[in-house]
Order: sequence, then C-alpha cells, then structure tokens
Amino acid sequence: MIKKLFLVSLVASQLMVSCSSDDSKEETPTEQTRDEQIAAILKQPYSKLTPADQKIKLEAEANEMFVQLDKSKSSGAIEATQNLNRLLEISEVDVTNGKNSNKIEDILNVSGVYGIYTWDNTAKTWVKTASTTELKFVFPAKKTQTTNNAILSVKAVASDVKVKSIDTYGKWTYDAVKQQYIQSPSVYDYFFLPTSTDAILTIDNTTAATFTQTAKYSSKNQSPDEFTYKMVLNDGYTWEMNGKKGTENTSKALFTYNGKTLLDFSAGSSANIDALINDDKLVQYRGKANGLIKLMDNFIIVAETDLATEAADDAALEKSISYPAYPDSYNAKANYKEYYTAVNAYNKKYSEGTATIFNKNIKLVLVSKKDGTKIADIVLRSEKSDYDYTTTLPVWDTKNSYWSHNGTGESFTRAYYEEEYYLKFNDNTEVSFSTYFSVGFEKLDAKFQDFIKAFERK
Repeated sequence: MIKKLFLVSLVASQLMVSCSSDDSKEETPTEQTRDEQIAAILKQPYSKLTPADQKIKLEAEANEMFVQLDKSKSSGAIEATQNLNRLLEISEVDVTNGKNSNKIEDILNVSGVYGIYTWDNTAKTWVKTASTTELKFVFPAKKTQTTNNAILSVKAVASDVKVKSIDTYGKWTYDAVKQQYIQSPSVYDYFFLPTSTDAILTIDNTTAATFTQTAKYSSKNQSPDEFTYKMVLNDGYTWEMNGKKGTENTSKALFTYNGKTLLDFSAGSSANIDALINDDKLVQYRGKANGLIKLMDNFIIVAETDLATEAADDAALEKSISYPAYPDSYNAKANYKEYYTAVNAYNKKYSEGTATIFNKNIKLVLVSKKDGTKIADIVLRSEKSDYDYTTTLPVWDTKNSYWSHNGTGESFTRAYYEEEYYLKFNDNTEVSFSTYFSVGFEKLDAKFQDFIKAFERK
C-alpha cells in the first residue's frame, strides 16, 4: 500500500494539475475529517477541457512546483545524506556487532549500540573505533570529495521492546552419512527499539541537518502505537511524518520549503497491524485504506483502496491460473510449442487479472484544487510489453534421446505483458501515461526523479 500511495504522489508531481496559487480561494475546511474531505472531493464534476487542451494547460504551468523541487538539489544536507547511503552500500557496517547490513534509516532505529565509523577512502571501507558513549559516522559530504568533512552523530533512548533479527542464515551442507542436506543453526542479533532518537549532521563543523523521532509502544512487537519523525535542513527544507496505530491507523507527512507547503500527505487504514505482523496472510485483518495528497496550492490526489478484498482477489488469481509444467527433456513426445504457447497465455491472463484487481479495489483521482474539478481517474491496463523476443524451439536429438536447443528449430516468440497506467478523462477517453507525457514532460520527469532519489529508502 505504501508503494501504491507513493506512486500516486509521483503521478501527481508529473501532472502538476493546472492550478496556480490562489489565496483567495477557500481551502477545504480544517474541521473536516479525511473521509469527509475525500467524499466532498469525489462529488466534484470533471473538467470540461479535452485531454489535448488539458495537456497544453498542464505543460504551460507544470514548472511551478519543479522550481521549488529543483532548489532541493543544491541542499548540502541532502547531498551528504545521499553520499552516506552510497558509502554504506559500498561497505556495509554492523552497528549491532553481528553481520547485519545497516543503512542510514536503520541507524536511527536501534539503541544501545555505539562506535565511531570513519570512512577510509583509499581502502573504500569503514574503520571502526570502539566507543561506549556515542554512535558516529565520519565521511565526505560529497561523492566527489575524498576528505571526511561530514559527521552524523546519533543518540537514542531504548524502549523495552526487544527485537530479534537474523544475523547470519545457517549454511546448507550435504551429510554423506544421512545422504541429505542439513542446515546449521542461524545466528541472531537482539536489540531494543528506541523511544526517541536524535541525530545531528554537521558539514565543515556547521550544523546542516537535525533528525528527531519518537515512538511509543504497548504491544511487544516492532510496531509502535505512535510515531513521529522530523528532519530539518539548514537550507530551508523540513520533512515531517507521524503515525498512530489503533482502530483507525493514521499517517501524515508534510514537506515544506521556507514555510511553504510542497507536499501534504494524509492516509488512514482499518488494518489490524498487530495481527498482520503475526501472520500477514490473514487478509481479513487488512481492512480498507484511503489517502489525500496535496501538492503545493495546486493539486489534490485522492486514493481509496480495499486492502482486504484486494488481497483476497490476489490469492484467488493465484489459484485460478497455474504456470505450465516444463516438458520432459527426455520424452520424445514432449510438446515444447504447446508449452511456450501456454506460458504466453499464462502471462497474458495474469497481467489482465492484476489490472482488473487494481481497478476494482483501488480508486485514484486527480483533482484541480483551484478549479474545483476532477481532472482524470487513474486506471491500470494490461499491455504487451516491448520485451518480447523470438527464439527457436528445441529439436529432438535422436542419437542422444533428448530435446536439444541447437538453434535449428522452429521460430517462436515469447510474449510478455506489463501493466500500464492510463488517465481516464471525463469523456471516457483513455490515454496512457507514456503517450500523454511522451513529449514536453521529459525534463520535468527527470527533475522529479532526481528529487525523489534523495529521499528513497534503499
């Protein structure tokens, strides 16, 4: 669900619905709940503009948000955070004294672990210095630098929630006596989740960013009842998130630049989080979810999904079709053409089923905040991909009694399918994203891709 809602925000940023800031317009009443806001928005009429006219309008006004987003690329704090993630990928560190790979987000989510890790640019590795009081990373702020001029210092207060995390998977070895493969026991790490974490990023001895997060727990699992996170950059950007678990789970996020809202995200679900942690296959605990995404003063995206029904439909799809069994390579009567034809049919049916399930259970709507109209629905369609390839079928080798892939057999095209997002306008016209944004939006898309890379969780 998180990925799907993030996708919605990506779509919104590419569309940049055709609205400029207008402070004279009434905002959605703050006293309304998210459900009430969504219900009111979905009642709005569709824009009367044709898809072609809408595209011209979007293209003319789309740069407004990217002017703001583009500024983020010059943020020294974001660049340093990106580089730390890159270095942690080049050389893994183990803050839990086991063999876990830890990324920057993991560093903020453990407590009671210490050590000073200094980047050795020559050896391309982290050098650890023992410490009993602090957890610190010393590294170059930029990819092009070789001097360590950035420091990320982290302090955390432990909760009583102890997490068991696999450290090293047991190895499989063959026992000649028992004539079977045996796996040695896995090794685990144990650590306590934090109730609060504070981190400071300095560059050239000047504070560049601060990170704070808090969590409250009642159940003895890794899911907090309440969670807050805030990142403040010295160049004007602030990113805040908070979440609360309960009968209704809620999550909010706010991204601002010098006090101006760039992105405002609100979502909720009725999922039973604790039950799903114990067994995520229990679809009845997934419930429903919805979300609102507001981009600057222009645009709103509405997302509604039935998670329980979607999961049940996914399971039903898996049961309804089976991947064809591979032919016996030593059976002269095996029919490879029939097999690959069945595979093509399977791929097509699975892709079509995936799109059907999405359209049934997930409703995405793009809305103009200024005009008070819906721009388009977002739907999913199954299409043949561009990755089809033609190969040759195997031929029977009479001498060796097996099917040989020697390149002399009949030609056969392997077909693959993928799901494409479409904009469905008020006149029921459907236009694929790839077509709609094929001209005029490439630079905007590239800008957005550059921007989100700074916030991706690796």
